[in-house]
Amino acid sequence: MNTDDKMGTRIKRFREAKNLSIEDISERSGLHVEFLTAVEEENIYPSLGPLIKIARALGTRLGTFLDDQLSRDPLIVRLGQRKEELSMIKGKDKPIALRFHSLGRGKKDRHMEPFYIEIMPEPESDKKLSAHEGEEFIVVLSGEVEVSYGNEVHLLQTGDSVYYNSAVPHYVSCRSERAEIYAVLYFPE
Repeated sequence: MNTDDKMGTRIKRFREAKNLSIEDISERSGLHVEFLTAVEEENIYPSLGPLIKIARALGTRLGTFLDDQLSRDPLIVRLGQRKEELSMIKGKDKPIALRFHSLGRGKKDRHMEPFYIEIMPEPESDKKLSAHEGEEFIVVLSGEVEVSYGNEVHLLQTGDSVYYNSAVPHYVSCRSERAEIYAVLYFPE
């Protein structure tokens, strides 16, 4: 992935275009300046929750950081055209936990964020629940997926699905060597 195509670089360009400082975004989002700097400079993303907070602080939706400024109806994404848009990394020297492939890139007026996601195993200590506005719908394509939702833990197998309110603290992780899911996230305006 080209450096100019990385999420942190896109966020920084968008922030600067709105003449906002990292401190402004910190105040609006409730996220620490050090974290925001890591997002922009080191492309570190621990979960979708903080990225949603950044988008809201910038007055936009998460998909704005993924868009290629095209708008097509109907939007068709061929299997061979999928591109990794975002990788969740727990720290600078840690392995990738999630690889997101946007299935909505190119549709500017969307209200949902559809993804194909590859989930890698990770240590229990890295699994931290997060919450944000909206809803999520997940279908497991392969592997075993663990969904922590509030105080509950659910194990999903290939073909299983889950639909939940994202305001409840949650975490999705892999219980097998690797897992693949389709996920659709909805964020209210």
